[in-house]
Amino acid sequence: MSVIETERLPLSVFAERAYLDYSMYVVLDRALPNIADGLKPVQRRIVYAMSELGLTAGAKYKKSARTVGDVLGKFHPHGDSACYEAMVTMAQPFAYRYPLVDGQGNWGSHDDPKSFAAMRYTESRLTAYASTLLVELANGTVDWTPNFDGTLDEPRLLPARLPNILVNGTTGIAVGMATDIPPHNLRELAKACIHLLKHPGAEIETLMRFVPAPDYPTGCEIVSESADLLKLYRTGLGNVRARARWEREPDTGYLIVTALPHQVSGSRVQEQIAEQMRAKKLPLVEDLRDESDHENPVRIVIVPRSSRVDAEQLMAHLFATTDLEKSYRVNLNMIGLDGRPKVKNLREILVEWLAFRFATVTRRLNHRLAKVNDRLHLLEGLLIAFLNLDEVIRIIRFEDEPKAVLMATFALSERQTEYILDTKLRQLARLEEMKIKGEQDALAAERAELEALLADDESLKGLIAREIADDAQKYGDDRRCPIGAAPPAQALSAESILPAEAVTVVLSQAGWIRAGKGHDLDPTTLAYKAGDGYFIHAQGKTNQLLIGFDTKGRAYTLNPRELPSARSQGEPVTTRLDLQDGGKLVSLLMGEGDQRYVLASNEGYGFVTQLDALQARNRAGKAVVSLGDAALMPPVLCRDPASELAVCTAEGRLLVFPVADLPELTKGKGNKLIGLKGKDEILALGVLPPAANLVLTCGKRTLTLKPADLDLYRGARASRGGHLPRGFQRVEALNADIGTKS
Repeated sequence: MSVIETERLPLSVFAERAYLDYSMYVVLDRALPNIADGLKPVQRRIVYAMSELGLTAGAKYKKSARTVGDVLGKFHPHGDSACYEAMVTMAQPFAYRYPLVDGQGNWGSHDDPKSFAAMRYTESRLTAYASTLLVELANGTVDWTPNFDGTLDEPRLLPARLPNILVNGTTGIAVGMATDIPPHNLRELAKACIHLLKHPGAEIETLMRFVPAPDYPTGCEIVSESADLLKLYRTGLGNVRARARWEREPDTGYLIVTALPHQVSGSRVQEQIAEQMRAKKLPLVEDLRDESDHENPVRIVIVPRSSRVDAEQLMAHLFATTDLEKSYRVNLNMIGLDGRPKVKNLREILVEWLAFRFATVTRRLNHRLAKVNDRLHLLEGLLIAFLNLDEVIRIIRFEDEPKAVLMATFALSERQTEYILDTKLRQLARLEEMKIKGEQDALAAERAELEALLADDESLKGLIAREIADDAQKYGDDRRCPIGAAPPAQALSAESILPAEAVTVVLSQAGWIRAGKGHDLDPTTLAYKAGDGYFIHAQGKTNQLLIGFDTKGRAYTLNPRELPSARSQGEPVTTRLDLQDGGKLVSLLMGEGDQRYVLASNEGYGFVTQLDALQARNRAGKAVVSLGDAALMPPVLCRDPASELAVCTAEGRLLVFPVADLPELTKGKGNKLIGLKGKDEILALGVLPPAANLVLTCGKRTLTLKPADLDLYRGARASRGGHLPRGFQRVEALNADIGTKS
């Protein structure tokens, strides 16, 4: 009976060890790219498998399922859908700045990157740019490792001739860390690398003269501040703000969006704009159209309502409220040459990649030098055989062991002898001494050049610089994303973006509220529910404040734009406000925020306040007038600081005094307006502009007091005032008449 040996571990130790192993696997073999070739393992295996299938840029396309099958079966035993999706991303020109896969068929669209066809329908091959990752693979430049089942070898890294880690960038989420590397312009990176080869001490500020910002494939505008970009490249962490590019057609005045931020869907942007239009929050836009086609992948047409619309302001509003402006997180986290993940700055990335490139080119040159030396060695033996051809033939024909005899007779090495023996006689006879010596001379010159390069680091750097420049010229292009620093866009306020329209707000006796367009609306003629009727109304504009006062002296704020139409019966005001302690709205004010009102109670106290001081931030309103058991008088508008306040009481007294004698408060009880005795109370208030007449209304009777007549009633604030004539003891209203002055 065999004994099975087991290892016993505490659960905490086992769990910690297992989780750490899993974490390191995800970090190193799944989620983070390597600084050398800028690829994750699945991407590297896809590119390598396609090269093994012969799917170069000039080859015929093959079904993507064939490539995915090879990748999964030989190198990457994981899910086929995840592998195919990684392959699709490398083929999408709107996802990769310089795609690695050339796809044929449906590989997704800018609006919906996930809409690609299944792998059995699409075909693919490598792009020309992908050759920069593979062309030196057979030149002894990389280390090889067994695949997952040990039947094949695969490269640990690809010998990238360009800094692909920054060229195409990548995103990934590992355990406890993530990476977000934006794409950059190939020619800009090449210039930075060449400068760094010539000036190894170059600082980040200098390198940013060549690499000023990321370069996204969609051609959006980079609007980050230069200080933010400097911080990003100095620390490896930060944000990049990108904004759609647009232009105004001179003939029509239409606004045309021609480029979107990276990974932003045009259809999603149109939905966001259309949603604002449906909610009537964007009246500056009359129409929205999508005119994108094959020649113009992005062409969103925004039709302003009129030629007077400020295009810059409108687009700034859309930048702030839609995905036309987007901020991208940047986290330059990658696996370095030491095999450790680290967030690196721009200089560290380029210096480390150049070190990798230096080592790769050195290995390539050494590999070629070994090939040259081996060929020269063979040619030397071949030349000896040619010069002694008859003897060589005799030895081969008559000697039992021609190999040993040849080696002894002509002092040949075993390698030379085997090569001579493997050469067909007719080829040997056709060889000419001059041809052999010519090849020897060419190879000797190449060997001298290789040895000189390997012996001189500066010459080697020069070679690397020339190769980078040549590749950048061949595969690179101009910058797509212009750079123009701009502050974050601010959305326009409702008052700024919506036109101000005349409006009449009506409140019924039962507390139902509604709003109608214009000031010619007669609120008494509106339809009311059974048992309900007209109570009060206010007139103003839709961009003005609407303040309501309740019986407790609390002020509430409403948005007139949000009120139901006067064509309906409205809605209970309690659906928008939380009236406190059973209060009921008794007054409506509407106007500009700097307008001044006199607020008073029927017990004879009051003060002056501005309308914007009454604005409440929540549904519960704010306490403004301290009433106690008193009642709130209808607020009175005071347009001129030199106006006078007229106060009438139930005993038939009238007092006129300057409004300036009252304090200006934001809340409180205020000062005494008029001296009251017993159960006397204020019945009416009125504000008189300078030199205006005062009209008193009592039932159907009116009394007009001219400025000279008012001297009988003028007095100090809080005095008793004068008696009104018989019949005007119960004044209902005080109004100013500026049409007839004495």
